[in-house]
Amino acid sequence: MPLPYVLLSAAVSLDGYLDDTGPDRLLLSGPADFDRVDEVRASSDAILIGAGTIRADNPRLLVNSPERRAARVAAGKPEYPLKVTVSGSGELDAAANFWHTGGEKVVYTTDKGAEQARRADLGASVDVVALGPGPLDWRVLLEHLHDVRGVRRLMVEGGGTVHTQLLQQGLADELQLVLAPLFVGTPDAPRLFGPGGYQGGRLRLVETRPIEDVVLMRYEPTAPGAGPLAAGADRHWLALACELAQRCPPSRTAFSVGAVVVAADGTELARGYSREGGDPVVHAEEAALGKLDPADPRLPTATVYSSLEPCAHRASRPAPCARLILDAGVRRVVTAWREPDTFVVAADGGGLLAGEGVAVVVLPEYEERAKAPNAHL
Repeated sequence: MPLPYVLLSAAVSLDGYLDDTGPDRLLLSGPADFDRVDEVRASSDAILIGAGTIRADNPRLLVNSPERRAARVAAGKPEYPLKVTVSGSGELDAAANFWHTGGEKVVYTTDKGAEQARRADLGASVDVVALGPGPLDWRVLLEHLHDVRGVRRLMVEGGGTVHTQLLQQGLADELQLVLAPLFVGTPDAPRLFGPGGYQGGRLRLVETRPIEDVVLMRYEPTAPGAGPLAAGADRHWLALACELAQRCPPSRTAFSVGAVVVAADGTELARGYSREGGDPVVHAEEAALGKLDPADPRLPTATVYSSLEPCAHRASRPAPCARLILDAGVRRVVTAWREPDTFVVAADGGGLLAGEGVAVVVLPEYEERAKAPNAHL
């Protein structure tokens, strides 16, 4: 199921702390960065924090700029983004600022927690959603936000446990981290990330920007997901495959397709696109795999991203792309668009791959991007 774009936002000290242990919240950034955060909030459909952050910081979680709120309304959006919190127990303080400012709110909790939250009388604008007996499933929560509440862009502002779980489960699309020039040094102060198993590989740095005396760093994950579940990095790589499809020389007799081969640690191994290099019949997956040593030990754990489902039949070459992928030993494929009957009826390359034990992931939210360079067909 499609998920919202999940943006993690946090500020930390040089030694990695979100706060100190004093009675008042530690302000890690200044006015200019607070204004940047306000801008990011205004661009989001929803803002999420954990119930622990409500208890610790008592935030209002608003878009403060009247101009930004007016721009949202002019664009047909609510004045404020949806405010979201997560609580396994449902024990929430009805007096907290979170419930009495802004627009609509939603609480995600367990079946038992929902009973507790409803007894708290949080207000008429608060929707309490029970996700089952527990523990809370982040993927189910995000699917509900996307499908029921129409959230396409979700900003997550904490706390550390929430950030840790989303990143460890591969559900974050972007990390916006502000580094403040101070130390906390208190061992029991809250940290941004906790221990546990994270996805392998290095994150990709996409922006670094000084803002007064702090530094904003924006990162994207690179390590592909595992098996049939999509991760944030899968969406980034599939978007690149769709961009590569735009480079294809146009054809009336073949699709324009882009493909990327990515190792399990997020290293890009090769890329290609249809009719690349002046070859009038080369396919995208074929072009990408042809640049690799067939004995490359990274291929069995790699993922192939293709804007169009790999072909199961072709007239121009003996082996279709689905067979080339199988022969390379790749066991996971992510695609945006099932092959239509334009040239081959019931092609079903995904079915061929799945029948051989390959995990095939389809992200339909990228279908329109994949179709764009093929509109003439």
